[in-house]
Amino acid sequence: MNNPSNVFGGLSRRQWLRRMSVGVLGASACPWLPALAAAAQPKPGKHCVLLWMPGGPAQTDTFDMKPNHANGGEFKEAATSVPGLRFSEHLPQLAQQAEHLALIRSLSTKEGDHGRGSYLMRTGRQPGGPVRFPTLGSIVSKELGDSEARLPNYISINPGPAVNAAAFGPGYLGPRYAPATVGGGAGQNAVPAADGFAELGVDNLTLPKNVSAEQHQKRLEMWRSLQSRFLASRSSGNSRAQNTMFRRAVRMMHDDAVAAFDLSQEPDAVREAYGRGTFGQGCLMARRLIERGAPFVEVSLGTGLGWDTHLNNFPAVKSLSAQLDAGWATLMRELADRGLLESTTILWMGEFGRTPTINGNAGRDHFPAAWTCVLAGGGIAGGQAFGRTSDDGSAVEDGKVDEGSVLATFCRAAGIDPAVEIISSIGRPFPIMEGEPIADLLA
Repeated sequence: MNNPSNVFGGLSRRQWLRRMSVGVLGASACPWLPALAAAAQPKPGKHCVLLWMPGGPAQTDTFDMKPNHANGGEFKEAATSVPGLRFSEHLPQLAQQAEHLALIRSLSTKEGDHGRGSYLMRTGRQPGGPVRFPTLGSIVSKELGDSEARLPNYISINPGPAVNAAAFGPGYLGPRYAPATVGGGAGQNAVPAADGFAELGVDNLTLPKNVSAEQHQKRLEMWRSLQSRFLASRSSGNSRAQNTMFRRAVRMMHDDAVAAFDLSQEPDAVREAYGRGTFGQGCLMARRLIERGAPFVEVSLGTGLGWDTHLNNFPAVKSLSAQLDAGWATLMRELADRGLLESTTILWMGEFGRTPTINGNAGRDHFPAAWTCVLAGGGIAGGQAFGRTSDDGSAVEDGKVDEGSVLATFCRAAGIDPAVEIISSIGRPFPIMEGEPIADLLA
């Protein structure tokens, strides 16, 4: 048998493939690309949207206002379409759709660090220990996804830098359930376009600038030749699976499934309604993906830790709220118009809340003890606020819940049994989520 180092010019086969993959999308590192092998078509089923607020939004400036206390700050409370339910004046469009929203004002957790808090809220487990638990999107993609689907089962839009990579990964489920990312390539796909709308493109789907189409084709021909030889002598389940994945990834470069991500197909008036920034355009993309059957889409708001408002909290939250209001409200309205809101469960949250007291820099600091998240859409009994915090916002007084209950409620609303067990990488079974669903919030 030939020495592999001679066949590949002194490089091991693994080293050669790693170098060549730079010119072929880096596809071997993109486990989601096989799912993009053909054109997207709508399909019935459950869908989920996570609106992720990195940095931790201030509950007292959004959905749990304290207008009669010094901690309330500058913002006013405003009425909504649901009598008695009130929240920030800077969320007027969401206020008109309050019947779809279930505010959880009594969330209390134990992690006030960005990385640890992100892991806790996105996996439902405390960080640390030998097991890496899967992030919420990976769980949903496993439970609701279709291995033959023509779109990725888990898509993350504008993810930004991960403060804790494990909080955003598939954990023991493996790379098959990792997200396809949009606008996450070091910002290269999230730049303003000539028409003023943020331009979002699928990461790792185009050739590097220094690789021409001709070079790409020659590399593919060489790869096919070498791969055929390799498989003839080293045929196994893993090598065959890798070969299939790579071929599908290459084919996707010329497939019309990418049209699902092309926002230029939408009228300018629709794009304007969502907002011109990455969050608004991301919400529009989420609608297009859900229409075509994607089971889980997450959209992040803020550059880096955008909601981390230790300084000048009020101008920052006002700006972020305007983007949130336009993108989220328009997404729900358009889903409702298409008959999809009842089958789409939405969760709005960050990694923790912010202090009710205002610091010396007109900011609010990290505060996991008493904060707010919001559920909406399919399976959720909207038009209510669950739980209550004290008049100063410093403590939960009624309906105290933790991360496990929130995520279990989300799963149940989406048609996933949170008690179902999955065998982990160490051979131990774990329930999808630990915690009891909040019955009052389920439709």
